[in-house]
Amino acid sequence: MNISVKEWFKSGSPWVWLNAGAVAISIIMVIGLLGLIAVRGLSHFWPADIVEGTYTIDGQSKKVIGEIVETHEVLTEQLIEAGIKIPDDNEFSIRHLLKIGNRDVNGTDFTWALEHYFEDQTRPVMLFTAERREWGNLYGYLRSLKESGKEISHYDGYEQTPEYLAMWDELDKRVERALRIHEDILKIEKQEIGSINYELERLRLKERGLQLKHVEDPAAYDAINQRRKQLDADYEGLQQRLLDLYTEINRDSLTAEVAGGQVVEVQLAKIVRIFRPNAMGIGQKMVHYAKKLWEFVSDEPREANTEGGIFPAIFGTVMMVLLMSLLVTPFGVIAAVYLREYAKQGFITRLIRIAVNNLAGVPSIVYGVFGLGFFVYFLGGNIDDLFFQAAKPAPTFGTPGLMWASLTLALLTVPVVIVATEEGLSRIPRAVREGSLALGATKFETLMKVVLPMASPAMMTGVILAIARAAGEVAPLMLVGVVKLAPSLPLDGNYPFIHLDQKFMHLGFHIYDVGFQSPNVEAARPLVYATALLLVLVIALLNMSAIAIRNHLREKYKALEM
Repeated sequence: MNISVKEWFKSGSPWVWLNAGAVAISIIMVIGLLGLIAVRGLSHFWPADIVEGTYTIDGQSKKVIGEIVETHEVLTEQLIEAGIKIPDDNEFSIRHLLKIGNRDVNGTDFTWALEHYFEDQTRPVMLFTAERREWGNLYGYLRSLKESGKEISHYDGYEQTPEYLAMWDELDKRVERALRIHEDILKIEKQEIGSINYELERLRLKERGLQLKHVEDPAAYDAINQRRKQLDADYEGLQQRLLDLYTEINRDSLTAEVAGGQVVEVQLAKIVRIFRPNAMGIGQKMVHYAKKLWEFVSDEPREANTEGGIFPAIFGTVMMVLLMSLLVTPFGVIAAVYLREYAKQGFITRLIRIAVNNLAGVPSIVYGVFGLGFFVYFLGGNIDDLFFQAAKPAPTFGTPGLMWASLTLALLTVPVVIVATEEGLSRIPRAVREGSLALGATKFETLMKVVLPMASPAMMTGVILAIARAAGEVAPLMLVGVVKLAPSLPLDGNYPFIHLDQKFMHLGFHIYDVGFQSPNVEAARPLVYATALLLVLVIALLNMSAIAIRNHLREKYKALEM
C-alpha cells in the first residue's frame, strides 16, 4: 500500500525516527567520550617498555633511554621551516614523545625525538625503572648495591647473568624492607604523633579557655600540666623510635648508570617501586598494572599531585556530596511542602516559585561568593566569637571548610529539590488526602503518613539531580573549602571524629589543579584523564545508589497510588 510523503509526515513517523537517531547519536558520543578518557587515562599505568637508542642530529649524538609515550605524524614542511633538516622527501615525518625521567640529572622528564634520527633502538632486559618519591622516574642500568656506604655487590656488564640476577633479587628484598620501614614511619608520624599533637592542642585550648573565664582553680591547671607532661614523654619516645627507623631506612642505596654513562646513587628509602619492564611477561605486567591502579585510588598524591594516588580527593568528594544531600533534602522538602500544602496560592506564592526557578540559573561562582561572605566570614566568625574564643586569633569556623562547602552546594541545589518535590506532591490525588482526613487523621498526620511517603520517589529524584549538579562543581568550592593538598582526612580517630571545619580535597578541583597548575604538564596530562574518569564513576555510583533507593520507595508505595 503506497503512502504519500504528506501522509507519512502526518503520521508522526519521521519525528519518531529523528528522536531515535538523536538518542543513538547522544549515546555514541557519551560512550566515545568515556572511551577516550578511559584509554588516555588508564593506559598511563601500564608498564611500558624502556627504549635505548642514539639520537643524532646536526652532527651531535647522545644516548637516550626512556619510554615512548606518544607517537605523532608531523608535516615535514613544518620541520624544515623550523630549521630541522629532513633528508627524505616524505610528506610526513614521525616523532616520538619520550619520557626520559632522571629529572635530577637531565632537568626535564620529557623530550621529543624524530624517528629518522633515533637510531639503534633496542630494549635491553637489564634496563630498570625506579619510581621515586621525588624527582620522578629513574631509568638506567643497575651497577651496585651499598649498605651503610659500603659496596656489597657490583656489576659492570650489559648482559643478564646469574650474578646480575642475584644482585637484582637482593635489591628487591632491600626495597621491600625499605617500604615496610616507610609504612612504620608514616604510622608513627600521621597516627601516633598526630594524635599526640591533636591532644596537646586541645589541652592548650582548654587552658586558654580557663584563663579567659578567669578560673583560678589550681587543680584544673595541674591536671592539664600532668597530662601535658605525659604526652611530652610519649612524644619523646616516638621521636626516638623515628630516629631509629630513619637510620634503618637510610642504610641501603644503589648506584645506576643512566643515559650518557653518568653513574648516580639513590637511597632505597626514596624508591616507591623498582622493576624491569623489558623483562616482564604479560602476566607480570597485568599484576603490575593492577597494583598501580590500586595505588591510584588508595594512596595520597605526591610530586605536586602528578604521581601517587588521589584517595583524599575521592574521600572528600564523597563526604561533601553526602553531607550536602543531608542538608539540602530537609530544606528543599520543607519549602516544597509549604508552597504546595500550606501556602495560599496567590501572587506571593507565584513570585516565590519564579524566584526559585531563577535561583536554579544563577552561576555557581555567585553562590561561592555568597558562601564566603555569609557562611565563612559572618556565620563562621560569629561562631568563633561565641564558642571558640580560646582558639583566636586562629579561626576555627571562620575559615573555609567542609561544612561551609556543603552548605554552599546545598543552597545551590535546593531549587532542584523544591521543584522535583512539588511535582511529586502535585501528582498525589486529592482523594487520597480527603480519604485520610475523613478517617479522622489530622492534616499533619495525613502529610507525614500518607502524602510524604507517596512523594518520596519524587524527593529522591530531586536528590539525584542535586547530586549530579553538585558533585562536579568546582568554582564555588575554590572559595569555601577545597585546597590543592590535604592528606589528612576530615574523618579520623580524633574526637569529635568528623572535622567539619577542616579543608578537604575534591576530584573536580584536582583535575583543574593537575591540568592547569602543574609544573610538569606532560606528566600530569594522563592523570587528568584518569581523574576525570574516576569523577564520572563516583558521580554515577552516587546516582545509582540514589536511583536504587528511589525505585525501592516507588515499589513500596505503589499500592497507595492505585
